[in-house]
Amino acid sequence: MRIAIYGTGGVGGYFGAQLARAGEDVVFIARGAHLDAIRAHGLRVETPKGEIAIRPAQATDDPAEAGAVDAVLVCVKTWQVPEAARAIRPLIGPETIVVPLQNGVEAPAQLAAALGAERVLGGLCGTLSQVAGPGRIRSIGEVHFVKLGELDNRPSERAERLRQAFDRAGVKVEVPADIHQALWGKFVLVASFGGVGAVSRAPIGVMRSMSETRALLERCLHEAVAVGRARGVALSDATAANTLAFLDSLPAGATTSLQRDIADGKPSELEAWSGAAVRLGREAGVPTPTHEFIYYSLLASERRARGEIQFPA
Repeated sequence: MRIAIYGTGGVGGYFGAQLARAGEDVVFIARGAHLDAIRAHGLRVETPKGEIAIRPAQATDDPAEAGAVDAVLVCVKTWQVPEAARAIRPLIGPETIVVPLQNGVEAPAQLAAALGAERVLGGLCGTLSQVAGPGRIRSIGEVHFVKLGELDNRPSERAERLRQAFDRAGVKVEVPADIHQALWGKFVLVASFGGVGAVSRAPIGVMRSMSETRALLERCLHEAVAVGRARGVALSDATAANTLAFLDSLPAGATTSLQRDIADGKPSELEAWSGAAVRLGREAGVPTPTHEFIYYSLLASERRARGEIQFPA
């Protein structure tokens, strides 16, 4: 398959490298020093099992240069999705599918509104990977997966074709029976893990071992599950407990991109994680006091990072 990776950060870099190593025709959309390094030296992914080197790697900052592809994996941050929807148009041909891999539940609808629902699949992923420097991705742990599917949950040849491409690349991949259930299951995880991590400034090993922060995690999990269920998503009674068990299995030093971005004073996905939990909860009539506390506590720093407010010297 000819696959475009729109956004070659931790997610796009890791999964795109796996696909390219397996022989798929992958073009990376990147920019700046990261793009320059990929063009000059290839894309390198550091993993606990060794380095993956894609050299040479197809890379550009101009989607029109890449042309139409079979699939676009949208791997930018959540607040960049509307802009991405406009930018990827040159990549789209008559049969192209677009798969968002953001942490959140709103990207599929945003892309569908801009590009047409018939082009968009639901998608999510899991990986503890981040940009370590120009042309370099660092990945830790063994948790790497992709889930994708039609938004109406029907089986389709195009979803199966992309699933097979990931499977050939050695990526754990699934077409779930209910993609919305899967999206919300991931949202329950990241909104809780990311929010508590951002306010506590602690990695998961500390968060889960202290009774106080573990209690915050549990409250966030139950609130997010309640919101999803109120919105008609078929989340089971065991979702919160299963998610906490998953958090217990992560490497002790694991953090989320939300936590790292806030700590570094960068714009983050706060609105799509904690903010979405609060906003979608209000729309559904479900109280989310723990997510609300986290969201409000971090909002001033987020607006400062975006240049919307300044702190006095």
